[in-house]
Amino acid sequence: MKPILEVQNISKKYRIQHLSGGYLSLRERMVNALKFEKNNVEDFWALNDVSFSVNPGESVGIIGRNGAGKSTLLKVLSKITPPTSGSIVSRGRVASLLEVGTGFHPELTGRENIYFNGSLLGMKRFEIDSKFDEIVDFSGVEKFLDTPLKHFSSGMQLRLAFAVAAFLEPEILIIDEVLAVGDAEFQKKCLGKMEDVSKSGRTILFVSHQLGMVGQLCKNALLLDRGKIVCQGEVNEIINVYTNSYATSNTFVSKAIDMGKSYIIQQVQSLNNFSQVTSNFAHNEEIVLEIVFLATQLLRNTHLMVSVNNRNGQRVFSSDKALDHVKLEMNLPTTVRITIPKTTLTPGNYTFFVALHCPNTMGYDVADNICPISIYDNGSEFVQYENKWFYGDVYVSCKWEFKSEINAS
Repeated sequence: MKPILEVQNISKKYRIQHLSGGYLSLRERMVNALKFEKNNVEDFWALNDVSFSVNPGESVGIIGRNGAGKSTLLKVLSKITPPTSGSIVSRGRVASLLEVGTGFHPELTGRENIYFNGSLLGMKRFEIDSKFDEIVDFSGVEKFLDTPLKHFSSGMQLRLAFAVAAFLEPEILIIDEVLAVGDAEFQKKCLGKMEDVSKSGRTILFVSHQLGMVGQLCKNALLLDRGKIVCQGEVNEIINVYTNSYATSNTFVSKAIDMGKSYIIQQVQSLNNFSQVTSNFAHNEEIVLEIVFLATQLLRNTHLMVSVNNRNGQRVFSSDKALDHVKLEMNLPTTVRITIPKTTLTPGNYTFFVALHCPNTMGYDVADNICPISIYDNGSEFVQYENKWFYGDVYVSCKWEFKSEINAS
């Protein structure tokens, strides 16, 4: 089976002009025009030798930092802008949703824009007629269908544009970050529809900074950086590469030299399953906190406590361990690792609180708001609410029991 989309050595160059002398007034510009001074020109490669192929029915996520070239790539694939070099082989009809209002005319009504956009996709009127009611029902703009598009809100335009792109059944559906405009309920509807589109054998290219959406919708992904493909493959592997690429060293080292303390926290760091120091974790990934401490005295009823703080500084949960039955060597470092089970912390930002203490008596050493970590969603049940809804900081898998009461008559 031939790929439905083949991208071969695509590059896109833009020329950037730099004005010499910075900001100039109109008079200065007119004087300089007579001097025949040339502005500095720089070649900027938004895409540089990009190659990949997509098979029919495949959903591919495209991720990367801002300015990596994701939107430029989609514009080239949608034939909105031509590549500087390279070629694209497309074996199917392409529909793209790159920004609010793409493919629509602001002076036309919602009804007219549905037919207008369908004609741009090369569809016959009877084909559009057969999908018209589904488009209107999904978009929820029936009441405003005969109102000019320029009077639509950005959310209304998005709903109509997505409905048109999804229901007119293109072989290749290209979607940019535009879904971020919609509310949580509409995002959930869109994800469901895109999953249906993918299962029906059509191809999806999806760009988003919301990694949870990418993980839920796509099976494969490619990572762009500075116009080049860094890697491509299974979506969760690529998301891990991406998140680890900007992960910072997450080690707390105590500056305390007070040997008068009975216990001293020397170092704390967060690790992944490969014992690598990192600050980024998937929602379904274990978090390992490694603590190194020193005991200058061995005191009874000493506890090691670890708490997690949310971004507001509130304690989310704590775990406490008595050290009376732990073999410790005086004046020698002891290393302990505490593992937070996967899916415990919901997506968000957190810090740690670590204390060596005697309960209700005194704290020997304390370190608070250390080792900041970020939990990202890679396709869990929270994805529909990402950045939109408050669902708490901890996810608990509870036991659920259902019982139907049958009234005896």
